[in-house]
Amino acid sequence: MAQQQKIRKAVFPVAGLGTRFLPATKAVPKEMLTVVDKPVIQYVVDEAAEAGIEHFVFVTGRGKGVIEDYFDIQYELEQMLRERNKNAELTLLAGLLPVAGTASFTRQQVPLGLGHAVWCARDIVGNEPFAVLLPDMIMAGGKGCLKGMVDLYAESGGNVIAVQECDPDQAHKYGIVGIGAPVGEGFKITQMVEKPAKGTAPSNLYINGRYILQPEIFKILETQERGAGNEIQLTDGMLTLAKAQEFAAYPFKGDTFDCGAKDGFILANLAFALQRADIRPAIEGPMKALLASLK
Repeated sequence: MAQQQKIRKAVFPVAGLGTRFLPATKAVPKEMLTVVDKPVIQYVVDEAAEAGIEHFVFVTGRGKGVIEDYFDIQYELEQMLRERNKNAELTLLAGLLPVAGTASFTRQQVPLGLGHAVWCARDIVGNEPFAVLLPDMIMAGGKGCLKGMVDLYAESGGNVIAVQECDPDQAHKYGIVGIGAPVGEGFKITQMVEKPAKGTAPSNLYINGRYILQPEIFKILETQERGAGNEIQLTDGMLTLAKAQEFAAYPFKGDTFDCGAKDGFILANLAFALQRADIRPAIEGPMKALLASLK
């Protein structure tokens, strides 16, 4: 197979209002809520960087300026750290800072859905394949999800979606894919069904918030009619694109935490804290005691 065009750019739709986390999100964007000691968005950006992404495109909205500030130098803080010889902290901050010119920010002025947010990045992405990472979903375990997708894309070409197993009884809550011929570490997708009726799902593999898409999706989204929630849905656009281009699925084997929901956010904090050698000894015992006391 001919060499595939490299996936250089990733889009992060961060314009959502975060109403499920009110009142906290009156002051702090949901993407900046911390899992242990890093904002949720940092985990997703780290995953993209691990996969070789060179340009990070953030689709923002009103009140999200703090995200842009976060990915910039904070001179007063760094000066204070230098004066106090906080070299470890300075090194940490430097490692999180994107290279100049590799982060772009564009606005989604009206909240018209995920498909519209992706379309807002069209001029920055240009005519090349790109990744989309939903910032609410953070992954843990083994090879990064997007890295696995990029590896699969090198073999399959076309479009790639990450999927994950769910309880078959819960399949009606998700976008579910049909399983086709194997390719690389994944398989060709035979169909995509958004929230299938109970008992009709083609599999128990749900779309978990990671995509590699060809640029033709932008033309489709430009004229896409509004769907569920009176919004422009990315899934509807992908269904149209699938009529002309192939889609493959990468089954992610790790854990996915939906940090847009309170239970997923709390579970993410617990899971990532327990993975930390500097934190686990201090919390493991009290956690067990707390659980015992609640029985």
